[in-house]
Amino acid sequence: MSKPELEFHRPDGRWSTPVGAAPGIQEQVLAEDSATGARTALVRWEPGTDTSVQGVSRHAFWEEVHLLEGALHDLTLGATFTAGMYACRPPGMPHGPWTSAEGVTMLVVTYPGAG
Repeated sequence: MSKPELEFHRPDGRWSTPVGAAPGIQEQVLAEDSATGARTALVRWEPGTDTSVQGVSRHAFWEEVHLLEGALHDLTLGATFTAGMYACRPPGMPHGPWTSAEGVTMLVVTYPGAG
């Protein structure tokens, strides 16, 4: 994995809509390896975001998520996860679908090809 070498700096602040994301979801990529797709990003959901039409998610890569602000409600588990909580998901682990009544901001790190 070869993300760029970056010392402390302020990210550019640009938010974009990820490909295939539900309405209300945006991300700000902090670091990315274009060869492998490994990335670190801030992801924010507007209040009222609902991913239920996308169903349960499964990825072919490792994913780590740390909730920074707000909350997510997992419709499958019937559980709400709040700021300060963390998830580490191996490839293939089912999760979601989700809603976020108040909105949420999270740090998301993905590792395609690892594991």
